[in-house]
Amino acid sequence: MRTLIIVPTYNESDNLELIVQRIHAEQPGVDILIADDGSPDGTGEIADRLAADDPRVHVMHRTSKQGLGSAYRAGFAWGLARDYDVLMEMDADGSHRPEDLAKILAASKAGADLVLGSRWVPGGGVVNWPRHRRLISRGGTLYAHLMLGIPIKDATGGFRAFRRSTLERLPLEDVASQGYCFQIDMARRVVAAGMSVQEVPITFVERERGQSKMSGAIVREALWRVTLWGLARAVPRSLRRDRQEPARTPGAKEPRP
Repeated sequence: MRTLIIVPTYNESDNLELIVQRIHAEQPGVDILIADDGSPDGTGEIADRLAADDPRVHVMHRTSKQGLGSAYRAGFAWGLARDYDVLMEMDADGSHRPEDLAKILAASKAGADLVLGSRWVPGGGVVNWPRHRRLISRGGTLYAHLMLGIPIKDATGGFRAFRRSTLERLPLEDVASQGYCFQIDMARRVVAAGMSVQEVPITFVERERGQSKMSGAIVREALWRVTLWGLARAVPRSLRRDRQEPARTPGAKEPRP
């Protein structure tokens, strides 16, 4: 199975070369697409050098910081156009350990439509994560479960693998969410489409170099989008159908079948 790992970057010059080396040390056969959002710290130039030295490394230069969701959608389109069988999401900062790639890819190869590297299933965990980040992650997953009914232990995690067939069944052009919210959005769409989701335990390690991209705006976006999706889900289907059907004129005859 041809595998593409999509690695979005913004100001990851301290981490990029190391994570590429670690990925290929664990999985020599995978390709990597670095989707750089115009990093001012030289990340794009490092990516170009890595690609020039290794045909397994590819670079997508984006002109500005457009968000995680946008980067992944562009990466998915790039990979689907080149006939990859599995498309993975992975952070550049080392928080997603390449040592966990083998079990994620094994579950995808076994047939799971979406494989989530999960911090909150037995065997998973986090290292050096502050308490407030744990609360955001676990609280976000709990809220998504309550509002959307998705039976997932780690809905906000970004270390995951989609089969090609999974992405081809999803309306990616309709996905406008970013950040943590993008991860919840994609998971809920897979569940709603009746496809399979498997969680495998991973160890998440807090970055040692560079700054986290987590912000209050990302948390707020996830909160309001999940709330809106949950409210829409709560509206009875019959009511939604009535709103979509045109009103009939009193006394008008029913059309013949």
